Amino acid sequence: MINKRKAACVLSLSMMAFTGQLFSQQKDYPIQPVAFTSVHVNDNFWQPKMEVNANVTIPYVLAQCKANGRMDNFLRAAKKLDGDKLSEFPFDDTDVYKAIEGASYSMQNKANPKLDKYIDTLISIIGAAQEPDGYLYTFRTVHAKKPHEWIGAKRWEQEEVLSHELYDCGHLYEAAVAHYQATGKRTLLNIAIKNADLLVKVFGPGKLEEYPGHQIVEIGLSKMYRVTGNKQYLDLAKFFLDVRGPKGDAYNQANKKVVDQHEAEGHAVRAAYMYTGMADIAALTGDTKYLTAIDDIWGDVVNKKLYITGGIGATGNGEAFGDAYQLPNMSAYAETCAAIGNVYWNNRMFLLHGDSKYIDVLERTLYNGLLSGVSLSGDRFFYPNPLASMSQHQRSAWISCACCISNMTRFLPSLPGYVYAKNKNDLYINLFMGNSSNIKLALGNVNIVQTTDYPWKGKVDITVNPEKSLEFTLRVRIPGWAKQQPVPGNLYTFMDKKALPVMLSINGQPQSFVTEKGYAVLKRTWKKGDQVSLLLPMKTEKVLANPLVKDDKSRFAFERGPVVYCLEGPDNKDSLVQNIMVDTNAIANANYHADLLNGVDVISAEGKSTKRQLNSDQLIEANQQVKAIPYYAWANRGPSEMTVWIPYEASAARPKPAPTIASTSKVTSSLKNTRMYAAIKDQYEPADSKDTNYPYLHWWPAKNTSEYVQYDFDTTHTVSESKVYWFDDGPWGGCRIPASYKILYLKDGQWVPVKNTIPYTISKDGFNTVTFEPVNTTALRMEIQLPVDNSSGIHEWAIK
Repeated sequence: MINKRKAACVLSLSMMAFTGQLFSQQKDYPIQPVAFTSVHVNDNFWQPKMEVNANVTIPYVLAQCKANGRMDNFLRAAKKLDGDKLSEFPFDDTDVYKAIEGASYSMQNKANPKLDKYIDTLISIIGAAQEPDGYLYTFRTVHAKKPHEWIGAKRWEQEEVLSHELYDCGHLYEAAVAHYQATGKRTLLNIAIKNADLLVKVFGPGKLEEYPGHQIVEIGLSKMYRVTGNKQYLDLAKFFLDVRGPKGDAYNQANKKVVDQHEAEGHAVRAAYMYTGMADIAALTGDTKYLTAIDDIWGDVVNKKLYITGGIGATGNGEAFGDAYQLPNMSAYAETCAAIGNVYWNNRMFLLHGDSKYIDVLERTLYNGLLSGVSLSGDRFFYPNPLASMSQHQRSAWISCACCISNMTRFLPSLPGYVYAKNKNDLYINLFMGNSSNIKLALGNVNIVQTTDYPWKGKVDITVNPEKSLEFTLRVRIPGWAKQQPVPGNLYTFMDKKALPVMLSINGQPQSFVTEKGYAVLKRTWKKGDQVSLLLPMKTEKVLANPLVKDDKSRFAFERGPVVYCLEGPDNKDSLVQNIMVDTNAIANANYHADLLNGVDVISAEGKSTKRQLNSDQLIEANQQVKAIPYYAWANRGPSEMTVWIPYEASAARPKPAPTIASTSKVTSSLKNTRMYAAIKDQYEPADSKDTNYPYLHWWPAKNTSEYVQYDFDTTHTVSESKVYWFDDGPWGGCRIPASYKILYLKDGQWVPVKNTIPYTISKDGFNTVTFEPVNTTALRMEIQLPVDNSSGIHEWAIK
């Protein structure tokens, strides 16, 4: 490893000469992260997850990339494979780049010659697909007879909209830098340099003045600048930010100049990548004009637009931030990529400002809304990460838009790089996980050993081993949750306002300490074997949301340390959780279950379940034991009900449906996705036709077709009324009320139209009722004609 690093250092110097740059001392973040290669994680929480990523997820994703045509894209562009068939999206090349980046990080943690050789093969395929001037974009280079509609007739023509040409470049650069730093090989870096040099020629003031439709090339160019010293890359990254707005769309943050943006809006992943890029360029150039903007945007997010899980992006419409305090649970988008972007961004904010509040947000995201994106087995994934479910959500083995899957492969092996940071002779301890790390301060080298059962227990032992006695400052983060502040600001608070003390000792002697920006400041002359012990009050908290978050009204969430909990069907009576209430005064106990979900703390409390009864508004209540598991571990036992926010008032609970004809019937439909079937009989009355807070059935993207949904009764019933509530998410969504519909009943094995006694009417935002002459039957069917230009959907279908 030492020889490899020396080789990398020599290569780095030669690369600077190669680019014609003298690599003078460059500006950068005042605080510098300690590289993940110096931090060797060995605990019982994160080490197994990193091993699953290395042994399962990375090989799995590489195999899926091959099986789903990602490698063939490059082979066909290189004319090494016949035909012009490509995968689905022009950004699919980035799945290969991200997998290479993840593999490179993983190989730095643990050598893997077989993987190293395979990555070399992939790089040769990528290089063969690159055009002579450096252009690398398989969807154009393949010259398909029917080009993808997003790419435009010529290079960069649709870049500001959908082509993703620069997005592909950004991920190429990140992969190239990671591979170069991991192996010392220049193969992928040379490809990236050739491509970046093309961008420098094409884009800039007085040249092609366009901004990236999907940001990330700015981050990639900054990394290329750090490795090569070529300032043209940094200048181009800054240009791509400065050329944005004001004539573009809020969707991709181009409706204003970046310095004039003060609220988070639009596509959450693009936004988080852009804010990260702005921080990078502010640090690298010393130009602080971006800082006011991203400081304000950060405040907007943490005070108004952040899920308790650390997820960002409330709505599937545009995968975007919603309005202030718009944080729906069942329909929460909270994309895995956005959680990863949120970690990148908050880490950069910390490196700029040295304030622990950014690490508080980072940690919350890490343990909850990010970690939930991959299954415990490492081969099933979430794209959105909702905070409630009625069994309609299930982890996917693969997703055609696989950005979140490949993103997980590259994030987890780099995780140790977020544990420590340094500024001259200040050493920051940001995250708590068992590890042994070698850190170089200005005065000398220090080995730090953390021993802990975090996040299940709050005791963290930190052994300090300087190479010789050294005077330096240890800055130990005191998490906001340990000081009764779940997140900075007032979006969430703990119900119990009483703070328990944080205890800190050195060599067994209790220490009083002062805090600066959320860190316990321990300045002294350290000698080998000195031990700092931190004891954080790991109690079970009930979290309340700001009253302006209407979706969380009369509800609380369980949290213990940095971990947010949820109720899930397999742990609770009748596999139901939407009907559960827990009193605010209920005592909650946590116990570790080594045999459940790879080992988790389970929270238990006394609660009540509610169910409806026929012909009465009075609910039936029953006492029951309620159990909660960590949110990140849900949906590892198949689809089920789940909720993070637990009602403490009956008005907020969703009682178990009464045994009506519909609720006891079997649903069948022309729709193949059976997970939607139960939605039409869950007895949830939506707020309006576009309400997405509870499940609904829809036929999107089908349009102008005849579809059906059917109830097969448990026994013969006499029925004479149908009530249907249509799903219509206009003007932006793809569903509208149908063109027409009719009700049929089963008679002697044939479907016969009912004889309606009032006309069929079709309207939104309410039930559409039709009465008909009574029929004695075992099944009822609704046939629906979809509109010419749209699809349709159903919230609820009740019959009497």
